[in-house]
Amino acid sequence: MTTHFHQIIAKELQLADEQVARTIQLLEEGATIPFISRYRKERTGGLDEIQIGAIQERLEQLKELEKKKLVLVKEFKLKKMKINTKYLKNYYHKIY
Repeated sequence: MTTHFHQIIAKELQLADEQVARTIQLLEEGATIPFISRYRKERTGGLDEIQIGAIQERLEQLKELEKKKLVLVKEFKLKKMKINTKYLKNYYHKIY
């Protein structure tokens, strides 16, 4: 799910893809923003706390949007299935 998020965030924040991807990896491993900015500068390419915070905030927003999208797609498929079922029942009754 998050495989493409780093590219979106990198483009929006005008950062390198690798910086963002590595930062997201650290965040998802449970590292805190202060820890990453102080002790993992080599992995993030020297991002500061503000930049890391912006990455984290945008990542959370994108994850929420993805969840909402999946719910909508599921609801749409369910409604479509109900419509198709109703159509098929009507069609079946007309034939027989």
